[in-house]
Amino acid sequence: MSSHYFGFSVLRNNGRNSTTSAVLNNAADISVIVVYFVVVLAVGVWAMVRTNRATVGGFFLAGRSMVWWPIGASLFASNIGSGHFVGIAGTAAAAGIAIGGFEWNALIVVVILGWLFVPIYIKAGVVTMPEYLKKRFGGQRIRIYLSVLSLFLYVFTKISADMFSGAIFINQALGLNIYIAVVLLLLITALYTVTGGLAAVIYTDTLQTIIMIVGSFILMGFAFHEVGGYENFQERYMIAVPSITGNISESCYEPRTDSFHIFRDAITGDLPWPGLVFGLTIQATWYWCTDQVIVQRCLSAKNLSHVKAGCILCGYLKLLPMFLMVFPGMISRILYADEVACVEPAECVKHCGASVGCTNIAYPKLVVDLMPNGLRGLMLSVMLASLMSSLTSIFNSASTLFTMDIYTKIRSSASEKELMIAGRVFILVLIGVSIAWIPVVQSAQSGQLFDYIQSITSYLTPPVAAVFMLAIFCKRVNEAGAFYGLMIGLLIGLSRMIAEFVYGTGSCVEPSNCPTIICGVHYLYFSIILFVVSCIIILVVSLMTKPIDDKHLYRLCWSLRNNTEERVDLEKEDWVDNQNSDDMDMEGNQQPEGEPGFCKKAIMCFCGLEQKKAPTLSPEEQAELQKKLTDTTEVPLWRNIVNANALILLCVAVFFHGFYG
Repeated sequence: MSSHYFGFSVLRNNGRNSTTSAVLNNAADISVIVVYFVVVLAVGVWAMVRTNRATVGGFFLAGRSMVWWPIGASLFASNIGSGHFVGIAGTAAAAGIAIGGFEWNALIVVVILGWLFVPIYIKAGVVTMPEYLKKRFGGQRIRIYLSVLSLFLYVFTKISADMFSGAIFINQALGLNIYIAVVLLLLITALYTVTGGLAAVIYTDTLQTIIMIVGSFILMGFAFHEVGGYENFQERYMIAVPSITGNISESCYEPRTDSFHIFRDAITGDLPWPGLVFGLTIQATWYWCTDQVIVQRCLSAKNLSHVKAGCILCGYLKLLPMFLMVFPGMISRILYADEVACVEPAECVKHCGASVGCTNIAYPKLVVDLMPNGLRGLMLSVMLASLMSSLTSIFNSASTLFTMDIYTKIRSSASEKELMIAGRVFILVLIGVSIAWIPVVQSAQSGQLFDYIQSITSYLTPPVAAVFMLAIFCKRVNEAGAFYGLMIGLLIGLSRMIAEFVYGTGSCVEPSNCPTIICGVHYLYFSIILFVVSCIIILVVSLMTKPIDDKHLYRLCWSLRNNTEERVDLEKEDWVDNQNSDDMDMEGNQQPEGEPGFCKKAIMCFCGLEQKKAPTLSPEEQAELQKKLTDTTEVPLWRNIVNANALILLCVAVFFHGFYG
């Protein structure tokens, strides 16, 4: 007995594949994993000692000192979690290469990020995205709404999906209890996020990106060798059907005729091409250009040329998932058709514990069955790496959002040390919520994990993308327009999301009975409709209300980006860097500095709250520092080099879309 919602299937009998036994029972695999974790922690500690974590700018923005290659690698690693390995390979096993179009769309969007959005964010001098909206529009309500929405999306799409996919993998490979495995992972992850700040996250991301790419390349080689090359792969995929089909319609288990095309029929396609071109671009703009996790990486760069070069590197890396995840996922269906492509609900429950389908096990199954000893350990490390890098990015960015956008509302006079502690405590709270969410995620096993993430994103994020785009490119837009656009957009999105939650999305074998007028519109089309409606509401309400004076908008929107006059902020800062408050007693007198005890010293050092003060700056030095942090000038030579590379990247994107279209 199972009920469906959001493409997830909750099992009443809680059947679990009892045949899974520990595969990692040899010395080679275990030693590879141990060495791997030692190296990761060593890199974290090295970054911890080397960078300044005792200030908000140091912990959250890596002291604005990053060069282009760790930024590009970190952007890619933050984006590719184990949700991608499991979700993309699973959807590819079920429906072919179109899911690769989701990854290739980013090639165009990262250029928009580096050339249009980041220059404005740097000139505005912001740390978080809601902070930009507060400077641009004034008022608190938009900023608080956005912070809460982001934290909500982190927990229910990113953290939960990543943990679920990591758990499937660990369960397939280790036969370990899922709870023990995930709790252990979360603890190691939290350890170096809490101690290291953003620099540790960026350096470990870089290391993990290299391991991820090398490991998945090796697996791709094994997989293609197993099916006998690309030509054989194309032929064999089209005939990969399970042996037990019962009396279920052929359309439910035969591969789609358009499996090897990215662009599919606009009406009958499972990922229609207008949705892939326009609807997906709206979601990608929200994710790449306005999401805290991604933009925070770019804001930590030395200068704008490094941001752009990092974006280009990330774009090239995003070409890889088609070859490293999509094709291996499809090969898994060829090699293990009965398990991966199962269609009879009872059979599926036997293989993976989910009645709707087992495509999610496509990638883990390949790793466990194809890789030799030692390399299998490396691949498990890769999966743990991707899970951990996604989670560290999310924990770091979520604590930034909470600290700078919510905590400063409650405690506007908080000292820097108090903010740092609040950020770290919030990470621990997030971990608690994540662990509590594991049972829901574990029972939500379906072949549509990636679809679940994308559909929730389609229902909630287009209004946010609309607000950011219009905030930057249309200076007439004001606070009232943005707020009502967000709120009405949220209501429209929630109406669709709740309808799907109530009726369920069903599966091919048991279709949902949701009314066509509500659920019949593909989620990518819904995204386009919601975006257009939000834009219209924002513009109409803005035109009916009072505009914002230019003096409040210098360097906050595209048309005024080069203005050098002093900007008059619409709102005063919530939090002022109260450097001396730690040293004052209740009457405001300077306290004598005492030597802390050994235990306190160890804890302070561990959490980057060292006693040594950042030097107190004079007003002139403060102004000079601010000028450096908001500087977007580029050396002409490097500017031309990155511009030329951006054009090459766009040509590569067009070529690949054309070749596989």
